[in-house]
Formats: sequence, structure tokens, C-alpha cells
Amino acid sequence: MKIQITINGQRFQATIFDSAAGRGLIAQLPLTVDMVDHSTVEKTGPLPTPLSLDGQPDGADPDVGDVGYYAPGNDLVFYYGDQSYFPGIVLIGRLDGDAASRIAELDGAVTATVEPRAA
Repeated sequence: MKIQITINGQRFQATIFDSAAGRGLIAQLPLTVDMVDHSTVEKTGPLPTPLSLDGQPDGADPDVGDVGYYAPGNDLVFYYGDQSYFPGIVLIGRLDGDAASRIAELDGAVTATVEPRAA
């Protein structure tokens, strides 16, 4: 499942995994998410509706470029730096190409538009 993310006029692509959480995100698209920067490793912002955690582990150790869901905060997360294992993190996809490094260059809070990507 492919998505397009637009932040400050820049477009990024990501691939969302076929999981209960991934399908839940796709079902909410299109959406606009106000995101804040956390510790210069991730952009996070609240989703309108919680995602299903069916079949997901209790936590994860995301890699640079992962798309995640932080269940306790109901947040969509774009990882552009090194985050260690943390309970409540669910990996739901991967940013494509150089998206992680480009997102890292965006200082502070941003607004992301997330929508399905046409094939």
C-alpha cells in the first residue's frame, strides 16, 4: 500500500505494510496531521482514530526511515533519526528513497497531508 506525504510543498512517498494497523491508517486517508519534532529523531502527530494493534508486538526498535504508530499517544510517526526500542511503538511502513533525510531537514513543527498514492 503506497501513500504520499506532503510537507511544506515537498512530496515524500512511503510503503505501508499490510497489517491491521497499516490497513487502519489507509482507511483514514486522506488526512492532515499537525506534527511536532521529538528529540531530533522523529516527527509525530495525532491521528483522528486509533489504529488496531491486532497481531502487533508490544513495542519496537524503529530504524531511520520507518513509519510508525505510537499507540499510547495515538500518533503517526516518521522516524528520521535513531530511536531505541520503546513499548507502544508499532512499525507500519517505510519511507521511500531519501524521504527520511529530507524530513530531517525540516525544522520544528510541520503539517503533513497524507493521502493514497496513485499507482
